[in-house]
Amino acid sequence: MGRARAVVDALVANNKVSYAITTGVGKLSDVRIAGEQIRELQINLVRSHAVGVGEPLSVPETRAMMLLRAASLSKGHSGVRAVIIDTLCEMLNRGVTPFVPSQGSVGASGDLAPLAHLALALIGEGECFDEKGARIPSAEALKRAQIKPLVLEAKESISLINGTQAMLAVGTLSLLAAETLNDSADVIGAMVCDALKGTDVAYDERIHKARPHAGQMKTAANLRRLLEGSQIRDSHRDCGRVQDAYSLRCIPQVHGAVRDTLAHCRAVFETEANSAVDNPLVFVKNAKAADGEGDVISGGNFHGEPLAFALDFLAIALCALAGISERRIERLVNPALSEGLPPFLAPGAGLNSGFMMPQVTAAALVSENKVLAHPASVDSITTSGNKEDYVSMGMTAAIKLKKIVENTRNTLAIEAMAAAQAIDFLAPLKTSKPLQQAHAAIRAVCPTMEKDRVMYQDFASIAEMIAAGKVAEALR
Repeated sequence: MGRARAVVDALVANNKVSYAITTGVGKLSDVRIAGEQIRELQINLVRSHAVGVGEPLSVPETRAMMLLRAASLSKGHSGVRAVIIDTLCEMLNRGVTPFVPSQGSVGASGDLAPLAHLALALIGEGECFDEKGARIPSAEALKRAQIKPLVLEAKESISLINGTQAMLAVGTLSLLAAETLNDSADVIGAMVCDALKGTDVAYDERIHKARPHAGQMKTAANLRRLLEGSQIRDSHRDCGRVQDAYSLRCIPQVHGAVRDTLAHCRAVFETEANSAVDNPLVFVKNAKAADGEGDVISGGNFHGEPLAFALDFLAIALCALAGISERRIERLVNPALSEGLPPFLAPGAGLNSGFMMPQVTAAALVSENKVLAHPASVDSITTSGNKEDYVSMGMTAAIKLKKIVENTRNTLAIEAMAAAQAIDFLAPLKTSKPLQQAHAAIRAVCPTMEKDRVMYQDFASIAEMIAAGKVAEALR
């Protein structure tokens, strides 16, 4: 980092033309900046780009963005001083979280507006959240944490605001949540298969070795292990049914495809998290070269297209995870499909409506997901005087992905509650030991429905438990 910084300092000292160091930015890149104007440019760039609107990013999302920004700058290609990274880390360590509006990025020149709000806090301007979640002036937040506001030098403002860290932060947290949902869906799907007296024949390893997608193989193995030893399964081995509906039979193919998509997105995000993504980038000549020898090269690593594609792909995959979950809920509650379970899983059906309406809620959630899954990355809009004429819309993809994650989690929560209710009706027969563990986890926050009651709090409690990995623990 020090050697890259020396290249920038030498360029400024020799008054050489270099984008965003001794020139303006975007369409104004032909305007020369020199002398004391260079420091003024740093403040102006941060202030002029902090134009976000809408709901702020959450504290975890903003902290993830700060960490990712520090990691990218520390690659040594940004030409910033080490104090920039040190200050970001100290803000993380001492709980100083900038206020960052979530809207305003088109995903190329990176997430300019969100990152500018982050940079604004570094120089003691804008706002931060205090420990109670209230917005306070950044200067006050830094003072309380005993952190000195930065005075930015040449190139440092463009390096702070130019990058993909907002969409990457939101996307990575969504990916981690989705991985937990994928594991949880395997467990809940196995519970429903058992409750509906489905067969585990479709999970036979030989079938999946004949089509060896990694995710499909993994999900099939999970299902075999989850259903092993179930008394419910043993009770109907000699029944005449040959095969189950797709929502049971094809769980390995659907959940497995989601699993493969998550693995692909994880690889994309990991590459991005370990990359230098601002512009221009600094390259020192070699380890033996004198300080200040190197090249400053303009490019487009800030462009969010790799992330935008992955974020959209992840949204599409989660639509399938929620969609097949809703179809299993329908099979549990529909007396024409539920293999002898009470209509709508209701004790005293008629007087009680049971799970009639939760299926409607699930249907609403999966249909909303279908709207949200329209890919943002197929869109572009021209900005900055036609200089930035093709953009990724990656932040839009990330923001709507968050809602799809939430909808999918709530759909699985409804399925989990219905599956536990169905298992209860099959007593004294017991499901497998791993599924008994999952059933017990659900029952720890949601009692059996003995008669109609208000259920929205149950859904919220189960969703929270799923997010915490309590249902997925049955796989481990």
